[in-house]
Amino acid sequence: MKKLPIGIQTFSKIREENYLYIDKTKDALELINSYNYAFLSRPRRFGKSLFVSTLKELFEGNKKLFEGLYVYDKWDWEDKYPVIKIGFSGDMRSPEGLKNRLNDILMANQEELGVKCLKIEAYDSCFEELLKRSYQKYQKRVVILIDEYDKAMLDNLDQMEVAKQNREILKAFYGIIKESDKYIKFVFITGISKSAKTNIFSGLNNLRDITLLPKFGTICGYTQNDIETSFLPYLNGVDLRELKEWYNGYNFLSDKVYNPFDILLFIDSSYKFKNYWFNTGTPSFLVKLFREGDYNLATFEYLTVGEELLESFDIENITFETIMFQSGYLTIKDIEEVGDNTFYHLSFQILRSKRVLMTMFYQIIL
Repeated sequence: MKKLPIGIQTFSKIREENYLYIDKTKDALELINSYNYAFLSRPRRFGKSLFVSTLKELFEGNKKLFEGLYVYDKWDWEDKYPVIKIGFSGDMRSPEGLKNRLNDILMANQEELGVKCLKIEAYDSCFEELLKRSYQKYQKRVVILIDEYDKAMLDNLDQMEVAKQNREILKAFYGIIKESDKYIKFVFITGISKSAKTNIFSGLNNLRDITLLPKFGTICGYTQNDIETSFLPYLNGVDLRELKEWYNGYNFLSDKVYNPFDILLFIDSSYKFKNYWFNTGTPSFLVKLFREGDYNLATFEYLTVGEELLESFDIENITFETIMFQSGYLTIKDIEEVGDNTFYHLSFQILRSKRVLMTMFYQIIL
């Protein structure tokens, strides 16, 4: 059997080193053929980074990596594009830390693309230069892939002034995309929060939010079919009904999906049922909101909200319900149409998640 890709988010490594890969290239092809600018919100550790890595290898025309996958005989492998990949990690607990990270990202992209910016210290100007020079060098429009676009804000919700300053830095940086449309082939942006609807992406009116589009409901995560086919050899003796009760609870308006982290850790831990995803650390910003709002988590077991609540995210006016949904602690149970209005009934993705989350939160604040 192939090795399990625990903690691996690099498509090339998974394919070259014979790790198990659940084929998401049909979704990738559908996405590319449907939109030029797209945005996806998913909870942490849900496979967003791996999907971004897959898109990068696809646009760069690395055909060998895709042998045996859906897209293999459906893609023009001679039609290659320069790719700018932007992923956020490291210390961004200050505006200076974020600026340094942006400069590091731009430097890495310059080296990979073989182009050089003259305005190295000005991150927004350098981004603009990188786009233009890449377009000129390759005579092809540029692909931009942004992973975890909101991390520099979410990581600082306990120091709101820094979060605001980081938001303005990112707004100026992302604003380059709006001004550079003629150089751009495709843009894909991922994050946890749906600030794509706010002014941080001001002017990108053609940015399509695919978060709750049913045709992309399984773009990240494992489906029941994946469990019963690709994962079946790894689940010898496991009661699949119990596995489903424990881990299949995420609904993005298509087939429900399993969080990959839960399934991989369950198998690696000799089939011990635990809340692996929940136990990997509750975000500090969620704890802060819980403290300040004096919430009773029992009230979230069946919660009804309108579309505007699921769509909204403003660091200066955050609702606990919104961030609970966008962070993956709540999921959609069903939808109700009343006239022209749509209402979503939310709850914990599995009932035992409520107990685990309540225990964690109360232990933290006591």
